[in-house]
Amino acid sequence: MTQKRIAPYGSWKSPITATAIASESFGLAQVAIDGDDLYWTETRPWEGGRSVIVRQSTDGEKSDVTPAGFNVRNRVHEYGGGTFAVHNGVVYFTNDSDQRVYAHMAGEAPISLTPDDSRRYADLEFDQRHGRILCVCEDHSQPDEEPTNNVVAIGIDGGEIETIAQGNDFYSSPRVSPGGDRICWLAWDHPNMPWDETELWVADVDKDGRPANAQLVAGYDGESIGEPLWSPDGTLYFVSDRTGWWNLYRWDGSDSATNICPMEAEFTGPQWQFGGARYGFASANEIICSYTQDGFWHIARIYPRSGELEPFDLPFTDLARGALKVGNGWAAFISGSPTQPKSVVKLDLKSGAHTVVVESSSLDVDASYFSVPEGVEFPTEGGETAHAFYYPPTNRDYEAPSDERPPMIVISHGGPTGATSATLDLETQFWTSRGFAVLDVNYGGSTGYGTEYRRRLNGSWGIVDLDDCVNGARYAVSTGRADGDRLIVRGSSAGGYTTLACLAFRDVFKAGASHYGIGDLETLARDTHKFESRYLDSLIGPYPAERDVYVQRSPIHYVDDITCPVILFQGLEDEIVPPDQAETMVEAVKRKGIPVAYVPFEGEQHGFRKAESIEAALHSELYFYSQVFGFELAEQVDPVPIHNLTS
Repeated sequence: MTQKRIAPYGSWKSPITATAIASESFGLAQVAIDGDDLYWTETRPWEGGRSVIVRQSTDGEKSDVTPAGFNVRNRVHEYGGGTFAVHNGVVYFTNDSDQRVYAHMAGEAPISLTPDDSRRYADLEFDQRHGRILCVCEDHSQPDEEPTNNVVAIGIDGGEIETIAQGNDFYSSPRVSPGGDRICWLAWDHPNMPWDETELWVADVDKDGRPANAQLVAGYDGESIGEPLWSPDGTLYFVSDRTGWWNLYRWDGSDSATNICPMEAEFTGPQWQFGGARYGFASANEIICSYTQDGFWHIARIYPRSGELEPFDLPFTDLARGALKVGNGWAAFISGSPTQPKSVVKLDLKSGAHTVVVESSSLDVDASYFSVPEGVEFPTEGGETAHAFYYPPTNRDYEAPSDERPPMIVISHGGPTGATSATLDLETQFWTSRGFAVLDVNYGGSTGYGTEYRRRLNGSWGIVDLDDCVNGARYAVSTGRADGDRLIVRGSSAGGYTTLACLAFRDVFKAGASHYGIGDLETLARDTHKFESRYLDSLIGPYPAERDVYVQRSPIHYVDDITCPVILFQGLEDEIVPPDQAETMVEAVKRKGIPVAYVPFEGEQHGFRKAESIEAALHSELYFYSQVFGFELAEQVDPVPIHNLTS
């Protein structure tokens, strides 16, 4: 056994490199089953972030479906999702550059089904009986007004577009019954988000494909409905939080529904993107589902008549949204574990055996370099309890001096209505394998812990999330897990806001890193896209009526209270958090005389997709911490300019 080297935390040499993360890792999303063929999408940084549909045929061979020049993505609600559907070998997909819907048969060029105009499409569902695609349409033809959203049907022969449902601010999840004679969809209106209050509608479909006798069947007074799906015998199921947990229900007709498996667990997550699929049907009497408890996801089968639930014995701890489908005797999903990256997995429903089809990283690193998270609970304000995953510094080749405690990065996840995951994240391992501890916080307002926990953030964004990140850091220090003089807060998007707010309004952290984070809440309330334009009504209060609160919680107005170094990363084509927010924040911090660095990326939007951007962001952040905390790096990285830093 090789003796470990003694070296300070932060200076360990790691095989988990930024170059490898950027060039040997890719995103996985959305699975689909067509006969015995399996489909999924891969987002490839080495192709400029292009998303490609991939097929595994019955002989096990994998091949790209969409040809070069096509990027399978849509921008409905800006976040997109539900990008493709498959029927009898024909793939129907949305293309990023023109937002049109295409039909593609193997060996032929894709054919556009929609005109080149200002409309976008998402949540594609094939309607076999009527030979058409059902989907959500978002019309941007009036640039000075909010886009309009509705449910439409696109004919696969002539591309004729017919409206199915309209009048609400938002729609999702158009799903057709097996016989094609009924259709359902979700709808909601400002100021609600889909995790606040949604309605489930059902309509008959006449012989010409037109809806009739539409009726509201679920979704009343603050009830969040998600993932409606028809069983093989035409029974409608859906997820509701009416008991305080997102549980699975069977519609019994009229406005009556049965909770088929009551439990303190959640069978869905927040609908940030379209196409969510966390359960499916092996038969009318057998559901294959996923659910989360205490931050960990599980795969199980439910017998809906008895309510019996049988978990599968699997090593996975997370399930990607929109990523569970059921075929004939098998299921497919995207999942991962603390030592395995997100992967496309096939599950034999009879034996329970699973096969990994493809992993999202080809990086060949021994598991002894991986930090395995510990689920922790800690006390926070108001006598409440909050949740997090703690990752200790881990590297089989190194250990730190016995009298040293590690620097710790506290991560505040995005959303803020969302949750972190215990699945292997190579960016997290990038830090832990170099000698950083990481505390990934599921602060109050996170999903997966019931409706009450999710609603803790209502009216309190910029308070509860800060308190929980601060108290998580204090807990880690008090239990010997971290050095209180080297605490870092880090976050992206909404988590970037929490990062900047922690630096402005709390005095616990010694450095911060904001990735496309929000500095000015007023700007977000005034300038953001339709889907999130009223999100802050629940998180903070209506704007401009509650303008004083927006000002009080915006870090941009309290730069004089920031006393520690901060680095900001920003995509210059970001329409969700515009670049001027980061630029204004940077200039204000520079004037204060606090060390600050700014790393903008051309051609990037809300989240970095290009390999060179991902690599540069990791290297820049590592360099920044090394300069702020004064440790030597074990690798050569390009320096980033840090204003106001004195040696």
